[in-house]
Amino acid sequence: MSVPLWVWAAVLAVILAMLAVDLFAHRRAHVVGTREALTWSGLWIALGLGFGAVVWLAWGPEAGGEYLAGYLIEKSLAVDNVFVIALLFSFFAVPRELQHRVLFFGVLGALVFRAAFIGAGAVLLDRFHWILYVFGAFLLYTGVKMARHSAIEVHPGRNPVLRAMRRLIPVTDSYQGQRFLVRRDGRDGRDGRGRWAATPLLAVLVAVETSDIVFAVDSIPAIFAVTSEPFLVFTSNAFAILGLRAMYFLLAGAMHRFGYLRYGLAAILVFVGAKMLLADVYKIPVWLSLMVICACLAIAVGASEYKNRREAREGRHLAAGEHR
Repeated sequence: MSVPLWVWAAVLAVILAMLAVDLFAHRRAHVVGTREALTWSGLWIALGLGFGAVVWLAWGPEAGGEYLAGYLIEKSLAVDNVFVIALLFSFFAVPRELQHRVLFFGVLGALVFRAAFIGAGAVLLDRFHWILYVFGAFLLYTGVKMARHSAIEVHPGRNPVLRAMRRLIPVTDSYQGQRFLVRRDGRDGRDGRGRWAATPLLAVLVAVETSDIVFAVDSIPAIFAVTSEPFLVFTSNAFAILGLRAMYFLLAGAMHRFGYLRYGLAAILVFVGAKMLLADVYKIPVWLSLMVICACLAIAVGASEYKNRREAREGRHLAAGEHR
């Protein structure tokens, strides 16, 4: 698959333009409601699928299928990221009207870091074929571990990057609007205007960014399982990540309704890990990968919804019995 430099430049320009539109639309701090989150989610999903259609038309159905599989993998694994972000926001007591700003710059940083990871992964796979088996074994291990441990624990106080930041720069006790840095009152600054200090919002951004790097360790190898083309890996990752903010505001309050989703994500990781390990023996077709990924998500969501309805019925029966 040959991708000219101008195509790379055009895609990056579209991504930056959409980020600029998003930043302008949310330039004022406000609480993002469900209706707004749903509208933006629809926009980002339409953009991602629309780009997949462009890939399909320009490079054929195989490339289009690989992009779509990578997009679905990243989109599904981002659900775990949403849950962790919700825990971080709760831990730091981030006001709801400030959460979008953290997520915006978190996504911007995620795109930069993931581009670096994708470049490094492509080089490693090209020079050392056996890395494929390392990635596959790692994904198998991660999938089994995810299935066995149903709860996610987040300990921001143990985050080494966050602890290093606190040692390098003082942190204010309260939020200062949308600002990440402020000048403290006093005469200890060289220019007489006080020293710079970080606000808790910067600490939250650091925690969100480092957590995303941890998730990228899972998602990047998983996408390499369906395609080794760097352009498809990056674009499927980028267009899925662009919708992370809207997904957070849409799902953060309803994560308890997806009790079995973790098992679906674990099954996807195990599948793509096995696909990597079997790559030299049997290449699983892209259409089969898409079917397996969609089936894992559909079964997990369906089972979660069935459980919710059953518990709701049992609750109504119990309440009716108590009133008799």
